[in-house]
Amino acid sequence: MERGDMVVGVDAGATSTRVAVHALDGGRLGYGTAGGGNPSAHGAQAASAAIGAALTRALEGLDPSRVSRSVAGVAGNSLTFGAVLDKLWADHGLPLGPLLMNDVPIAYAAGSAEPSGTLLLSGTGAVAARFTARALDEMSDGLGWLLGDAGSGFWIGRAAAKAVVHALDRGEPGGLLSDLVVAHFLGDDRGPTPRREAERIVRLAMADRTTLGPLAGMVSRAAAEGDPMASEIAERAAAPPGRHGGQGLRRRPDRAGGLGPDQRGAGTAGRTEAAGAAVGGEGRRRARRRGSGRLAGGARPAARGGGGAAASRLHRLISP
Repeated sequence: MERGDMVVGVDAGATSTRVAVHALDGGRLGYGTAGGGNPSAHGAQAASAAIGAALTRALEGLDPSRVSRSVAGVAGNSLTFGAVLDKLWADHGLPLGPLLMNDVPIAYAAGSAEPSGTLLLSGTGAVAARFTARALDEMSDGLGWLLGDAGSGFWIGRAAAKAVVHALDRGEPGGLLSDLVVAHFLGDDRGPTPRREAERIVRLAMADRTTLGPLAGMVSRAAAEGDPMASEIAERAAAPPGRHGGQGLRRRPDRAGGLGPDQRGAGTAGRTEAAGAAVGGEGRRRARRRGSGRLAGGARPAARGGGGAAASRLHRLISP
């Protein structure tokens, strides 16, 4: 291989980080994963360490000086985080730092080869976005765990914890979801009263909000087994954006360069697979009902994000 014949793609979210190294013909040469690389969720130092660990694994056995371009899709990034990644790339022997962008374009590139279309992302966070000629045109939500990300893995987990602690506070009998949530936080150290259990769960969740995200998987499992509390949470998670207080993507008529009938793609993506399972087919059915005449081929799951990042950069490199 010759110098400048490799590209690197990074997909870093709150749950996990993926890095892929590709040849210019699209063939994958290396791949690495690590923990969450979202600097807003974990802090710049921890996020940089996770991205660096995944990058090291992806470059194993390869000559980093042969990397011509890189693109990093990082959820929760800031202007200052670009300098952090530039240093990280230099420390790994890459000649140029990465193009830093939000992770939303990366997710769309992983899900559709169409230049224009719509993305529904439900991972640790959640966002809906519309792309025109590969450019981000409109976006709804993606406003973070505190004030937004309705229907995301974190949102589902927080809803589960809230429902369970309130049921414990009322002394109501618990179902499968309640048992799973209590065991997640307290293990076998139950009691002495349901109220005390609720108080202990609240303290643990407030001390570390990352304990809430894994509850999305419990909602998925319990809902599949018919637990009413879990089923209700999954139904709310799949509700249209307006039901959560957001406006959703505004509908607009077809226009030159817009979403014509032969150039519409649609994809769904998410790093927290349990979130997708909890929302599951209900969310996709709602998406199809709301836009069945506007999405060519219907919604389809996205591929692994690191490959999407490299594909995005490849397109820019080889396109006129």
